[in-house]
Amino acid sequence: MEPGERWGRERRPGIGGLAWRSTFVIALVVFVGSHFAQVGQPERQQLDVLARVLLVGGAAVLLWRHRVPAVVAFVACASVLGYLAGGYPYGPVFLTAAVACFGAVVRGRRVAAWCALGMLWGGHLLIGHWLYRWLPPAGDGPAPWGVETVIAAWFAVLLAAAELARLKRQQRRQARAERAVAEKRRADEERLRIARELHDVLAHSISVINVQAGMGLALLDTDPEQARTALSTIKSASKEALGEVRQVLDTLRTPGDAPRTPAPGLDRLPELVEQAAAAGLTVRTSSEGEPPRRVPPGADLAAFRIVQEALTNVVRHSGSRTADVLVAHTPGALRLRIDDAGPATGDAAGGSGNGLAGMRERAAALGGTIEAGPLPGGGFRVEATLLLGRERARGISSEAPEAPEAPEAPEAPEAPEESEGDVR
Repeated sequence: MEPGERWGRERRPGIGGLAWRSTFVIALVVFVGSHFAQVGQPERQQLDVLARVLLVGGAAVLLWRHRVPAVVAFVACASVLGYLAGGYPYGPVFLTAAVACFGAVVRGRRVAAWCALGMLWGGHLLIGHWLYRWLPPAGDGPAPWGVETVIAAWFAVLLAAAELARLKRQQRRQARAERAVAEKRRADEERLRIARELHDVLAHSISVINVQAGMGLALLDTDPEQARTALSTIKSASKEALGEVRQVLDTLRTPGDAPRTPAPGLDRLPELVEQAAAAGLTVRTSSEGEPPRRVPPGADLAAFRIVQEALTNVVRHSGSRTADVLVAHTPGALRLRIDDAGPATGDAAGGSGNGLAGMRERAAALGGTIEAGPLPGGGFRVEATLLLGRERARGISSEAPEAPEAPEAPEAPEAPEESEGDVR
């Protein structure tokens, strides 16, 4: 919660952080109401300077009820008790004690508020049934017990209302805290999503550019025409990478707006094959099953990025110049399998392993899984399962109790499978 929000919603202070307006209204009601009460109670002691000081002073301490609620509760109740001990007319004087104790309970000073009200009620009992003999007005008799019952019931209602307000206030604060946590979690997830997108786009494009640049340098003197083709491929790959990076960054500049270009999906798989061919990699694609009428955009994008990252890993870290991509459609799931014949080149450029981590995060976000590791006969395989529709919802709900905040955590035991291609 921001300081300004807490200041505005909880304390509602006036000038100098004090509750000037509400305190002024309360003091005016108490002061004027007590003068009207005096007219109807001629047998009580008439209001004098001390009575007015007690009325105004008891209301004035409410200025600090947000800062020191416990102290204000005791002072307000003491001023009311002093007013009653002076034999002055009954009236709205109890309002100051009610507001002070109500505020103390709402702000968590429950014991102090109860003790202050208990002190006030106990003092009223002493004054009305014992000390009245020595206190003004002269000739006053004991107070009726019915009045004491009414006052006790009034105090009980006041405390019950204050407890209810305190609970509602706690619920509002908890709801605000939960919203803040949810917003932070959404922001973290969005940053993670953007980081994955940028990694996948840049890793693939830069890998193609790196291969073509090396080829261009090697053929610059011996085969200028082939070197020109490599430079054209570099230009095309860099242009496409810039376009995709711009699309990702546009979501940051204008959150909530629809993207200007559609997110990539498996319909762009031929483009990946062409880009891989430009990098010297032959990709054979195949499919199984009947494709659904419509693949959810999130699953379509995740499938595209997983294939893209897997082919990028082949280009960067495998000695094989061929790769096989299988797209299998099954009821409620989309399965991907990318194989290369290997062996691993041992290139340390990809030693961070961010590619496989990003693929696991994408699959886990859809309630799916990623399996990656060396093949028994040599080579490397990446196999992904992405859940769709109700299967996805069921998969996510079943995994939620294990790791609701870090869906990639359950994949940790697979780390040993990356022993050969750890750089991937």
